[in-house]
Amino acid sequence: DYDVVYHFGQVSIDRPIVDYKGNCGNISSAVGPFAVDEGLVAAVEPVTRVRIHQANTNKLIVAEVPVKGGRFDEEGGYAIDGVPGTGSRILLRFLDPAGSVTGRLFPTGRRRDRFDIAGLGAVEVSCVDAANPFVFVRAESLGLKGTETEDIERNAEIKSKMEAVRCRAAVVLGITASEEDATRRSQAVPKVAMVAAPAAYAALGGRAVEAHEVDLLARMMPMGTLHRAYAVSGAVATAGAAMIPGTVVGELVREEARGKDLLRIGHPGGVIDVGAVIESRAGEFIYREAVLGRTARRLMEGNVLVPEHCFD
Repeated sequence: DYDVVYHFGQVSIDRPIVDYKGNCGNISSAVGPFAVDEGLVAAVEPVTRVRIHQANTNKLIVAEVPVKGGRFDEEGGYAIDGVPGTGSRILLRFLDPAGSVTGRLFPTGRRRDRFDIAGLGAVEVSCVDAANPFVFVRAESLGLKGTETEDIERNAEIKSKMEAVRCRAAVVLGITASEEDATRRSQAVPKVAMVAAPAAYAALGGRAVEAHEVDLLARMMPMGTLHRAYAVSGAVATAGAAMIPGTVVGELVREEARGKDLLRIGHPGGVIDVGAVIESRAGEFIYREAVLGRTARRLMEGNVLVPEHCFD
């Protein structure tokens, strides 16, 4: 049922931890091209379909990889906001992305929960597990408009509040036993994002993003640092939450975008489009598929020489 196995480890930047609980959507885009170039799958021109078993989440990702001359063709005109340059378009299909870590699209059994957070009081959130577990909170609950970027990164108090929401979600979802453990041992899962209704703002590259260009604003903070663009797994989870009524995300989405399969998310680097197929059956929502376009290229390769005694 699949061609390759992909196992992801999130390396902490400030402590000796490698977190294997979740997936990375952006790294997922490199798996297909690597599989083609390393001969793990037969190269088929002009597009090779690579079925990836994502080992962390036990989910299937299908990558449609451009191929030329028997190898991955990285040249192209596809551009992604927040990513320099252009490349060929790698289409990623996340099949049945719900319940990647917790086993449920809504791990608490509810589309909306209320957390009591020190310094914030009662805060409404939505916990969603699709591609990765996420907790979504309104920007206004943090005293923000949702258009901020550098103001978040420079403000230790805001980052502390977002981390407090994330750590509470980690305990509620059963990922860690305590909020302290969430900071020490599970920095990557769950992830936290704040959301707001569409509004105009200036992207990091200087581009003026107009309110009509987006259906929702979102900012996420993985590993305690503001994401300069938006994670692929974040886009998958956000789109799923946005298209389901009753979530804190769904109530903020542009009215014209409700019920459609494509969501435009305004993030610090610009705009990301994600397609999502949601089915409603007997009062339950089923997340069938999320689709995104990405780019990738091999950056470097080489050898690290490790002394034999390190393996004793």
